[in-house]
Amino acid sequence: MIVRSRLSQATHEHVIKMALRRLASNLVMAARPIQRQMRNYRAAVLTEFGKALEVQELKSKQLGDHEVRVNVYNCGVNASDILTCQGVYENLPQLPFVPGFEFSGEVTEVGSQVTSVQKGGRVIGLQSTGSGGFAEEIVSHVADLFPVDNSLEFEAGASLADTYATALLGLQRRAALQRGDTVLVTAAAGGLGLAAVDLAANVFKCQVIAVCGTEDKASLVREKGAFAALGYHRDHLRHKVHEVAGERGIKVIFDAVGGEVFEEAIKCVAHEGKVIVAGFASRTVPHVATSALLPRSFALIGLSLRHYREADNAVFRQAVLDVIELHEAGLIAPHVSAQFPLDEVNQALSFISERKSTGKVLLDIR
Repeated sequence: MIVRSRLSQATHEHVIKMALRRLASNLVMAARPIQRQMRNYRAAVLTEFGKALEVQELKSKQLGDHEVRVNVYNCGVNASDILTCQGVYENLPQLPFVPGFEFSGEVTEVGSQVTSVQKGGRVIGLQSTGSGGFAEEIVSHVADLFPVDNSLEFEAGASLADTYATALLGLQRRAALQRGDTVLVTAAAGGLGLAAVDLAANVFKCQVIAVCGTEDKASLVREKGAFAALGYHRDHLRHKVHEVAGERGIKVIFDAVGGEVFEEAIKCVAHEGKVIVAGFASRTVPHVATSALLPRSFALIGLSLRHYREADNAVFRQAVLDVIELHEAGLIAPHVSAQFPLDEVNQALSFISERKSTGKVLLDIR
């Protein structure tokens, strides 16, 4: 009995070992197809703040349950990308880092819990992490994506959501813009300013005075629907406002530049008018003394699309969906002034930094 017990125990241990080996082998075999699916992709990587980006080969990563893999076709190059690369933006990322948050592309894989987008569908993405778009592929949380019709061109998809949703929230939700109102837009030839001109003139049917950095950009904003366009000059600004709006002043000022332009623009605001502070293209943040507000009656309103995403995500998403619908209806159209291949990403950043751009600048990834 003792011998048989020992043999039985040895046989039992052998069976267990063999079963464990088969299980391990099966797990390896099951993993092999996954490994074969994973591949390398090219991305523009920031390895040191203030230095040029480097195009490198990176390894694809596994998807989480709520994540989506997207082949990036176009990615917007935005001011925040430039400031991040220079190391002067708030909440700087850990390095190495792939910039780019506004992109368009095609879904290639979805996580197990994703139902709102499908493989093969087109999407617009606004990456909540602010990163990853300067690359051939990106992994996004499904909440950062917006499915669009396959007829929407990738260039438009990467140019639409950030600036137009910001401008729409400012003009419609915060300023309650009405048909026929007078609107003054500063930095009007930039991405955000041009979106505000487009919406105010062509959706809300307002009289728009567009202030540009130089006279040669005036024709562009007129094409977008501005009633009057002028290069910034202190006396010229006041004269043109008086000419268009008379003594009543400007109902809504949409400021995307800050600095001296802002300080002069608020002197033109109407009684119970509204000033939307949407950006600081001049890199100079104005300081408004309370004494400038008390003698008059107007509203000074801050605007941040990122803050809406965090504080009221439903409003944020609806704003993006609204501008997609307006574009599909042919009411608005983003302007792209330049497109660069991924290998020329540093030239794209310089193009904007040197103030050569109007509207949007894109990377052509595919």
